[in-house]
Amino acid sequence: MSWSKLAAALGALVALSGAAFGEPVRTDAGLIEGVRQGDLIVYKGVPFAAPPVGDLRWRPPQPVKPWMGVRKADAFGPACMQAPAPQLGGTPISEDCLYLNVWRPAKASGPLPVMVFVHGGGFTAGSGSMPLVWGDNLARKGVIVVTLNFRQGAFGFLALPELSRESGKGSGDYGLMDVIAALKWIKANARAFGGDPGRITLFGQSSGSDVVSVMLASPEARGLFSRAIGESNGLFASLWLPGNVVPEAIAEPAGTALEKAVGAADLAALRRLPVETILKAPGNWWPVIDGEVITEPPYVTFSQGRQADVPTLVGSNATEGIFFAGPNKLVKAADWDRQLAPLLGDKAAEARQVYPFRTDDEAYWSQAHLYTDLAYAWHIWTWARLQSRTGHAPIRMWRLEQPWPAADPEKRKLMGTPHVAEIFYVLQHFDPDDKTMAWTAADRRIGEMMSSYWTNFARTGDPNGPGLPRWPAFHEHRQTLLRIKARPELGTPEKARMELIDAWETEVRKLGVKPPSD
Repeated sequence: MSWSKLAAALGALVALSGAAFGEPVRTDAGLIEGVRQGDLIVYKGVPFAAPPVGDLRWRPPQPVKPWMGVRKADAFGPACMQAPAPQLGGTPISEDCLYLNVWRPAKASGPLPVMVFVHGGGFTAGSGSMPLVWGDNLARKGVIVVTLNFRQGAFGFLALPELSRESGKGSGDYGLMDVIAALKWIKANARAFGGDPGRITLFGQSSGSDVVSVMLASPEARGLFSRAIGESNGLFASLWLPGNVVPEAIAEPAGTALEKAVGAADLAALRRLPVETILKAPGNWWPVIDGEVITEPPYVTFSQGRQADVPTLVGSNATEGIFFAGPNKLVKAADWDRQLAPLLGDKAAEARQVYPFRTDDEAYWSQAHLYTDLAYAWHIWTWARLQSRTGHAPIRMWRLEQPWPAADPEKRKLMGTPHVAEIFYVLQHFDPDDKTMAWTAADRRIGEMMSSYWTNFARTGDPNGPGLPRWPAFHEHRQTLLRIKARPELGTPEKARMELIDAWETEVRKLGVKPPSD
């Protein structure tokens, strides 16, 4: 069954059960009423900021306009502007998109820890209502789970000289401002849902994990959460590399290029354009060093010990680079050998030793592991290493190594443990009707283990608990990680691989920022 069909089936089930509503709760904007879903109450499509439309396009999120009476929170709000995709589960797309969703146990004693999930999607896609990120199963372990939307692509990360002049600061981080606004809303309203505003865990996957790393570094997010979990990513690469924070000197010319491409004479004209025109405009959009939300590269913040001092879990999957390398992009050994020099420069010879290959099959896995380290594992290792230097709040590192249980044996052989895999385990989404997957008893045990670590951590700041393998903290000079698989065990990061990427990153960093010429 596809995720969209699963979403429709669950929606129909709620309707057939009478769509019983839970007791209204009072938020700072008015009363809302959720839907009873078995042992949970779910609040869907709760606005945490005013619609960022018209003159509010490319402005910081504004407060929600209060309402009278009881607002039904029984349907997900639209996803933020992006290209339509099956993973959205049929959710509509709109510029009016600043909504969040809450799953909480129907019966609970005492304030519950709150877990706030930030979705991935490369800052251009995704939503908090995607069936893949629903918080129902995690909430059943005695926590409140919140998912949220934030502006994507050019709507969330456009920088322009005109916008910077308008703000009197920088521009470009409207999507991150949305996350901060959601966190402020959650902290202010947590008690209304039975949550503890002093125990808010911010966790995210892929670019959502990038957001977590930025929130730890941002002065604007200080005090809004007390624990953090990063899954797959962090923004620690050199300034000019794609997929990292972008200086205004590079971001503003990119924004000006978009303005010219759509034929807008000025910012006012740009704000009047149809959303489809902006959505189709060329450009790559990433968080910007705007001087407010991001004041410096996160690498600098963490290396100087200026990040928020909160307990943290970080980790990645064993072969996330399959996302770039396969399974439909098989490479010949000779071709991979020729690609190393353009990719790594004078580090190519060392890479041949650290990521060895002779045959085409070995070249495939060499490529997958190198891409994994460049795009994911090195960021996580750097995050853990730099944060552990403070000696204050502990950080723990994990790596998921359970082979991906694709039903197709050929695909299973080529997948390893890919990008996104951990979401299924953490959120325990093992769809029995999905015939493309062959989930096993071992997979379900891992799901129970990971979700228990995550929820224990949300409760106490320590993931350890009864029946779980002991998970010690990571230290720069004692680099321990938890290897999550059918038989979990402690291990260490691949030192030679991490140090090679780190040396390459250091050389790249010395090159500095090179703004584009006119």
